[in-house]
Amino acid sequence: MREVPFRRLRMPRPQTTFADRVRSLRHQWRMILRIGVATGGAFGFATHVLGHQQAFFAPIAAVLAIMAGPGLRARVAFEIVLGVAVGVLVGELLILGIGRGAWQITLVAALMVIVSTLVGIKGMAMTQAINSGVLLAAVVPLPGATDPALTRFLDSLVGGLFGLAVVLLLPRNPVRDIDGDVQKLLRRLGGVLSRIAQALRTDDPSLADLALEEARATQGLIDSVSETASNVAEIARMSPMRWRQRSDVARYVSSVTDLDNAMRDARVLARRVAAMLRHHETAPPGLDEAVDRLVVAVGTFSDDLSQDADFENAREELVEATRIAMASLPEIITVNTASVVAQIRSLSADLMLASGASRAELDKRLDVD
Repeated sequence: MREVPFRRLRMPRPQTTFADRVRSLRHQWRMILRIGVATGGAFGFATHVLGHQQAFFAPIAAVLAIMAGPGLRARVAFEIVLGVAVGVLVGELLILGIGRGAWQITLVAALMVIVSTLVGIKGMAMTQAINSGVLLAAVVPLPGATDPALTRFLDSLVGGLFGLAVVLLLPRNPVRDIDGDVQKLLRRLGGVLSRIAQALRTDDPSLADLALEEARATQGLIDSVSETASNVAEIARMSPMRWRQRSDVARYVSSVTDLDNAMRDARVLARRVAAMLRHHETAPPGLDEAVDRLVVAVGTFSDDLSQDADFENAREELVEATRIAMASLPEIITVNTASVVAQIRSLSADLMLASGASRAELDKRLDVD
């Protein structure tokens, strides 16, 4: 039997260098400060103000509230308290009857899942219910300590509130965060459209295929923008320090869906242009100019979507793009040419909506005779 040579296990090579990670710390100072202040503050409050002797739930709850997903911190803070309340209630009742030990922890953990499911608790709340029950079954209270059920509940409440408080008192700049992500998306959209215009000018279907690949590759960025929008909307809504930015944040957040639709339109446009050119259909004169007009409008929006001083110029470009595309239709049209023109009109509409135009204005300005 042939021996298989022994191969040493190798850890995957890191994608970033140590120097890169050190530089990234400059952008994480707010998170470091939040974690330190919230955990220390929650533990100190529960220990010295409430007089709890084992206040480990407080800093844990604070960390969970801070590290919750974007847009979910207030909900997670509530779920932490709810989950802990269920966990300490059921766990304490069981422990009073069966005591503490290995098999008791097994039973408590299983029952936490069953009870949480029956009362409609899931996600973070269920996790906290299980953790609370297990900790109650595993940790022996100190002699003379107060009621552990009430103590754990108050500790979780303190930790959740401290975690939420530091996020609201030390918030990031929501406009800067969402603007950075939206600008990246608009630049990518402009690049895709530029590639499509070039394909139309040169009758090169490979360029349209490349544009389609680039448009498909933006899905991760779109998901990131949506996540950022949820996060900044929460911050602007809840943090007094960012209330003055609520109108700007609202404009950005409302544009995300329209920009997502615009990128989807660009994918369809690239696919139809590629099909048209592969079938050796002659692109109607003017289609490349219409797409170029879209590129100009996207460039204007990418400067700053929160300031609409130049938006009218961009909207005029979108209207003109639609007019040129519609006028370019030949007397005998194919499915592909009709689809290309329709997608240019759809792109113009979604970009106008992203800039804050109403649907009434949309119909009035883009209904080209």
